[in-house]
This record gives sequence, C-alpha cells and structure tokens, in this order.
Amino acid sequence: MTQISTAQKGIITKQIQQVAKQEGLTPQVICKGVAAGHIAIPHNPIHAPRPLGIGKGLRVKVNANIGTSREHCDLTEELEKARVAEKAKAHSIMDLSTGGNLKKIRTELLKIISIPFGTVPIYEAGIKAIDKHGSIIDMTEDDMLNTFEQQAKQGVDFMVAHVGVTKESVMRLKRQHRLIPMVSRGGSFHMAWIIHNDQENPLYTHFESLLEIAKTYDVTLSLGDGMRSGALYDSNDRAKFQELLIIGELVEKARKYGVQTMVEGPGHMPLNDIPANIQLMKTITRDAPYFVLGPLVTDIAPGYDHFVGGIGGALAGLHGADFLCYVTPAEHLSLPDKDDVREGVIATRIAAHAADLARGIDRNIDQEFSLARENLNWENMFKLSIAPEKAKQYREKRLPLEDTSACSMCGRLCAIELVKHYLKETTDD
Repeated sequence: MTQISTAQKGIITKQIQQVAKQEGLTPQVICKGVAAGHIAIPHNPIHAPRPLGIGKGLRVKVNANIGTSREHCDLTEELEKARVAEKAKAHSIMDLSTGGNLKKIRTELLKIISIPFGTVPIYEAGIKAIDKHGSIIDMTEDDMLNTFEQQAKQGVDFMVAHVGVTKESVMRLKRQHRLIPMVSRGGSFHMAWIIHNDQENPLYTHFESLLEIAKTYDVTLSLGDGMRSGALYDSNDRAKFQELLIIGELVEKARKYGVQTMVEGPGHMPLNDIPANIQLMKTITRDAPYFVLGPLVTDIAPGYDHFVGGIGGALAGLHGADFLCYVTPAEHLSLPDKDDVREGVIATRIAAHAADLARGIDRNIDQEFSLARENLNWENMFKLSIAPEKAKQYREKRLPLEDTSACSMCGRLCAIELVKHYLKETTDD
C-alpha cells in the first residue's frame, strides 16, 4: 500500500498524522488532499525520512540540490553539503551526482539525511551507457527502468522522470526556434536518445512499468520539466506547454494506479509570466503539487542567482507553487560548495516564508519578532530569525561603544528607544 492508495480508502497513516500536526491542520484534511493527489508525502519506507507534506493548502517547501560532477567528485564534501542543507532547514535534498561511484554516494547520503531524498535516475543510466557503450544515446529501455528500480531499492523517496519529453514535444521544440533550445540535463538525454534512435521515450511508452516500480516502493514521481526555459525569451512557449499537456494525462494515470506525483515547473521566466504559468499548470494537472526551479526572473545576475530565484520563488509561492527548488550563488557558474548551499537554502526559505505570509500563514511569527524588536530583545530576535547565526555575527561585529541595547547603526539615536521614551510619556499623560 502506498500513501495515496491508503488515503483513497480513507485510512489515516502515521505520516499523514505527523504532517497534519506540522501544518496545524486536521488529519482528515491531509488525508483528503493525499487521496486526491493534491498533496504528496514522499516517504519510501526503506529510508523512512521525517514526514513532509507538499501541496495545496500547506506551507511552501524548499529543496536543496547537491551532487558531484565528472570534473569534481569528493564524497566527503557532498556529505558536508548535505549536513549544511539540513542545518539550514531545507525540507528535502536531491542528489544530482554524475561523477564517482554513484551508488556509494547515494548509500552514504541516505545514511545521514533524515529528510526526504530525491534523485534523477536518468543521470546514472546515461553515465552507465557512456561507460558501457561510449554514448548516452546507446541506453536501452531496460537500462533506464532498471536504474529507477535500483535506486528505489536503496530507499530514494522521490525520483524525477522526464516523461513529457516525447517525440511529439521534441518536434514542437524544433519548430519553436528557441533562443536556448534546452537546458535540462535529463531532458537533453531523452531528446538526444529520441532523435538518434527515432523511437519514443521509453519512460513514456512504459509508464505503467515505471508506475509499478514506484508503487512497489512507495516512491513519489516528480514528473520532470525537460522543456523548461533557460532564457526569459523562451518563457511560457509551445514546447513547454506541449510537455505539460502530456504530463497532465500521466498525473491522472498515476493517481489511479496508486502512485504519488509532483510536477516540475519553469526555470527562467519574467515576473509577469509566473501567475499564468502556475494557473495553467494547476488546471491541466488538476492541482498536482508544483515543484519549481526558481523561477529565475532575470538572466543577467550570475553570482546572485539565489536572489533572482528568491524573487521568483516568492511570487510563484503566492500564486500556488508548492515546492521551491533552491538556486545557489554558483548557479550557471560552477558546482556549489557548502557555503553556496547554505546561502541558497536561506534565500529560498525567505522566499517560501514570504509566500506563506502573503497567503495568511505563519504571520504570528513575524508579529512575535516585531514585538521582540520593539523591546530590543535580541535573544528573541535571534531565536525567531531564519538565519540566527548570521544575524548574531552582524550584531557582534560592531556592538555599540556606549551602553545601549540598540545596534551600532543608530546607537543613542535609536528610533525605537527615542519613540518609546517620549511616546510613553505622552501616552501616560
């Protein structure tokens, strides 16, 4: 039994109970959302992570990507990045490794990660094809499906499957004449395979086989955005929507099969395109949880793309995105290090919280923080901060020279202290 098939029978699982407690909702509300496919709880029993609810009516969640490349592979570094991501309070972690012993990397990460853990199995299938046959395009159907099954057996909680990259959507991409045709690595694997072999994407053709694997291990499928735009110029185009139409049909099939799904969304997209994208996606997939990268709202800020993604993520969350994949300062430039991971998680958590506030969730936290600020109660301010350590560092960096509870920006000219003193006198009168 999977989370969704159990919920469809009206049975409340332990995971549903825990998610309900976390979200401040009743177990019945969560159960109904899971049964309808509007909420996903990625939870492979082999890994058994802390339960996490993603979807309609819940807080916006944040995912952190880590992983090696074929040019830089250091397992110790990846383990440290995972620890940093958890400490910074990411809600899930994905391993996108393409270099080194991929099975060993996953095994070691699964040992230390207590939150849901995701992968993109087509990466490993492609790497194996290069090592075995000399090229990605020589992957076999069995290579692809077997890799999904092997990773599920290890305990992976959610997996990306680029099932919307089909012969039809590839032809649509060709006719689109994009500025940048494709930036999805997994999507490009499938696109090249389809064109070279003149065959349909095996994950689409054998989607029921993929569903059977997911159902056996209660793996949540994240239906990948192979056609996402890599430039603002290509935002919300026919290629992306063609992929989304295909994915929408497969979401319904998965729900009937008893498999949880999420749908992945846009990359580079101007702010004004975000609301329409999310509304259309939610309509086509009948409110499947939406997992977005960024969105990145300008192309020209390398080194600051965590800010760019945070801006897009906040607006996306306001309009219904459920799950934000973080972007680090290293995006488009290099493999991120642990500091990049921390900055990416924090920036995206700020975006998620801003979206929650706009939706009327967790406003009490900011109110409590504001009261602490009014009372210059630094201990409570740090306690409630999204990034307490950084806040403390700035506070301690330049403590006031004079005896005052204010910060060194204003010192004795602190507006809060002055207003409190004189306004109190007026109020007392």
